[in-house]
Amino acid sequence: MEQMKPSMQNHDLQLQEAVFLQGHQQQSIIQRRMTEWLILARIQFSIIREAWVWIFIMACMFPLTTLLFLKFFTVDPTPAVMTRIITGNMLFGLIVMGLNSMAQEISWQKHQGHFTYYSSLPIAKVNFIFANLLRGLIMCVPSFIILAMIGQLAYGIQFHYSWGLVPVLLLTVFSVVGAGVLIGFWSPSHQLTNMLVQALMMFISFLTPVMVDMDQLPVILQWFAYIFPTTYAAEAMREVLISGWSGSVAWNSLVLLLFSLISIVLILKKVDWRVEK
Repeated sequence: MEQMKPSMQNHDLQLQEAVFLQGHQQQSIIQRRMTEWLILARIQFSIIREAWVWIFIMACMFPLTTLLFLKFFTVDPTPAVMTRIITGNMLFGLIVMGLNSMAQEISWQKHQGHFTYYSSLPIAKVNFIFANLLRGLIMCVPSFIILAMIGQLAYGIQFHYSWGLVPVLLLTVFSVVGAGVLIGFWSPSHQLTNMLVQALMMFISFLTPVMVDMDQLPVILQWFAYIFPTTYAAEAMREVLISGWSGSVAWNSLVLLLFSLISIVLILKKVDWRVEK
């Protein structure tokens, strides 16, 4: 019996050492993934830093022009109409940058073979994708803030700012940017991507309840509108800016979260690094 004790003690020590090594290995993997993501995020940030002037112009020019045009065109709008116009143009800027520009740029990088370089590196695809999503977030948030400020000055209204605006803003951006990144990675040809995102940009902006109310659209367009995240984003954004967080805002935010998760899963599962296998 006494001879078995040293053997059992050695076994316990070996087990403890194995658990320690496994925990240390898992910690090293997490640290390595975090380091990868930070490096990829810095690469994406450097792209923005070099072209921030053009990004700023592109993010603000189209929605700002539309905002001022509607200001001149609309006579004595009600507060609800003014809020609809401002939030619609904030979403228009997001569609221009998060859907149109991100999809075209990622498609261009894919068909120029840039992703072949990244595929040769020992990095996780999920880190590369989240770094691109971060770039989309950085590109879109400034236009949101600028258009909200200019919209309030142009129409003379004051939004209700609350903590609920933060999750609505993040989920809105991620749901739209996720769709843009997905189209860019999926792109079978750059020409097709250009045509698709241009058509989607105009359709979503003007034929879904982004600039107008749902009941102003034909019934068939109302049904189509439910498949786009911008429908829920417009509803959540308008309500949270008027009256703050509510059950309707929570429901629309939940749908936006679902859109974001679906786009991320599709990107991870269906997208290849290379144009041809």
